[in-house]
Formats: sequence, C-alpha cells, structure tokens
Amino acid sequence: MVVASRANTDAEAARRAVIEAEASNAEKAEMLMEIAMGMQQKPKSVDDLIEAISLYRQGADLCPAESGLLRARILARMATAQMITPAKDASFVEAARATIEDALGVLRELGTPAELAEAEMNYGLILQNLAAENRARIQDSISAYQRSLRIFDAKKYPAEFAVLQNNLATAFLSIPFTDEKSKMREALAVQAFEEGLKVVTMVDHPNEYAMLQNNLGNALQYVSSSHRVENGYRAIEAYDEALRVRTRADTPAEYANTLANKANCLANLPDNPARPEAGNQENLGAALALYREALEMFRGFGEAQKVEIVSAAILELEADLNGARDLPN
Repeated sequence: MVVASRANTDAEAARRAVIEAEASNAEKAEMLMEIAMGMQQKPKSVDDLIEAISLYRQGADLCPAESGLLRARILARMATAQMITPAKDASFVEAARATIEDALGVLRELGTPAELAEAEMNYGLILQNLAAENRARIQDSISAYQRSLRIFDAKKYPAEFAVLQNNLATAFLSIPFTDEKSKMREALAVQAFEEGLKVVTMVDHPNEYAMLQNNLGNALQYVSSSHRVENGYRAIEAYDEALRVRTRADTPAEYANTLANKANCLANLPDNPARPEAGNQENLGAALALYREALEMFRGFGEAQKVEIVSAAILELEADLNGARDLPN
C-alpha cells in the first residue's frame, strides 16, 4: 500500500477545489500557479517541489490559446521550481532549461521588461548549473545575465542588480584558468562583486550584502596576484562584514560556510604583514578555532562532504601549529 505524502494530499485537495470552482480556465490556471508558488516558497521536503511542478504544469495546460502570456508566466515559475529540485542527476535542471526557453519566446514578445529580465536571470542560473556538468556553455550563461542587466540596473533594481553581479562574478571564476585571459576574468569577477556592493547595504539588503561580501572574500583569497597578503587581509575584512549579517542563530548554514572560508584564509596569512618571516602561529590558532566551530555545525547539518574537508583541514592545521611550536626561538 502506497501512502500519499502530505504534499501530495494538499496538492490533490487544491486541484479539486480549483477544478470545481466557478471560474474560467485562465482564472483556474492562475489559481493553480498561486498555489504552486506557495508550495515552492517554503518547501518542507522535495515532495513539495515535485507537487508544485505538477501544479504549474496543470495550470499551463489549462491556459486557453489566447492566454499565451499567462502560460509563459506559469512556465517561467515552473522552471525555477525545477531548477532547485534536488536530484542525483541533471534531469530537473535540463527540464528547467526546456521550460524557461519555452517561456522566453513569449516573454520577449509580450512580457513586461521586469518579468523578462527575471526570466533571463533565471535562465542564466540554469545554464550556469548545467555548465558545471558540461551540459551548457558558461558564455551563454554570462550572456543571459548581461541581457537581464539591461533592465535590472543599479538604480531601479538594486537587489536584483546585486544578485546578477554575484552570478556574473561566479560565472567568470568558474571558467578554467587555462589561457591568457584568466587574470582578466579574475579582475572582472572582483569588480562585479564590488559593483554589487555599491548598491546594497547591510540594513536594506542584508542577504545580498552578506552573499556578496562572502563571495568577494573567496575571490580575493584565490585570485592569482602578486599582492597575495594584501588581498588576504581584504578577504578577512569581507568575511567579517558577511558575519555581521550571518549569525549562528539566524542563518546557521551560511554562518558556518563563512567561518570555514575565513579559517582557510587566516591559515595562509602571516600574523604581521610587515614581518611575514615571523610566521603565523597566532593566525593558525584562530583558524583552528573557526574550523572547529564550523565542523560542529556541518556535522549537525549532516553535510558529510564538508565534514570531510574541514576535518582534513583541522588535522593539517594542528600539524602546522605543533611544528611551529617546535621551532627554536
């Protein structure tokens, strides 16, 4: 006997209520979209996302021929649900690409500038995810972000602009550093993070602000540069800014990630930039404390891969710290 999940039961009840309602097919399609958006917004399990996709699809199928724009809007939403549905393979993200491409054709002709820009932004993210699996070109993702930026400018849409700058930067950094343009792409990535930070504040856009600061720190930490120590200390400042927003109580997962990033950076910096030859015993100790806190949290989240990575880093730091203590004064 197969027991229906809570999500399935809720979705079936919603379907019946909508289908039995005294409304046109277009109105029913909109109702189904609203219900799906509610399930997608705060999913309690993957079942919520699966049912949301099903409701979106049913809504799109209900749209009459003259409601092409409504159908495109539903498909654009459906693609975002497909994109974030967890799976062992890329099947949902591939489906998201087909869905958003179907929607984009109509949105480019009939949609408002803002909804087209949002769809292009999501299209870029879908392509970026697929590029990581060698199923799309990262350049196509960058192009979609740039098209979105024609509408989502810094003045009118600061939050969207900041997210796009973050996405552009991570796309630049995801391109393998195998050619003479690698350093230019690194510089463009750092510039994109900084451009995003010009238009958001910790007060008005805390999530975007923390995301950009954390990712700027990562970029500064890993870019190839003759100013490695200077960049490292700039990265620490960025991580500290992110941690003004990301707290253990309110955003534990993001907090733990930033702690681990900061720990990795600290472990590679001298205690005194003016005297790098004096070593970094103090920074190693501080990094070790951060790593240990992050490890405790990753274990609590069941993040096996991160537990493995941080555990290995802790062992290496402990060995380095013991070695530093054994050196003659």
